[in-house]
Amino acid sequence: MKKSILKTPLKLALAAVFAALVCVATLALVISIPATSGYFNLGETAIYIAALLFGLLVGAFAGGGAAIADILVAPQFALGTLIIKGFEGAIVGFLNRKLQKITRSRSLSATASIIIGGLEMVAGYFIYEQLVLGYPLAVALVEVPFNIVQMLVGLVVAIPVMHIILRVFPQLKS
Repeated sequence: MKKSILKTPLKLALAAVFAALVCVATLALVISIPATSGYFNLGETAIYIAALLFGLLVGAFAGGGAAIADILVAPQFALGTLIIKGFEGAIVGFLNRKLQKITRSRSLSATASIIIGGLEMVAGYFIYEQLVLGYPLAVALVEVPFNIVQMLVGLVVAIPVMHIILRVFPQLKS
């Protein structure tokens, strides 16, 4: 019982720390996409690391941290980002835990989880831009390749970082 009492405050603290890290990572490199007023960023890397290491709750809150950056850079996306990237982090965290039990391979589980969560992000922004922001189909399509590259950069960075962190802190494996 003592373990579960300590687990929740720790997860909440990690969620807050990773939300802040995602905000910083998102703002660290902002490449504007003029057609949509959106931007390419590196926030995905921190979302994926949080979700892969600490699961659904921390991943979801970390994803929501990108909305803080949007308030500063592209406020029209903030609400969508809160939902889209929150779900993205939750999906990656949830699937990674489930797939690790099936595959027994951290890299394979992480890769599959990130691809599925990342595709949710790509589709989410595509739909948000059309339904909420009212962008025409052709305009919304402009951002799709940027979001795919953003997902792939996150994947390429997050998986090695996950392995390094687990090597340094093996107690996180359980």
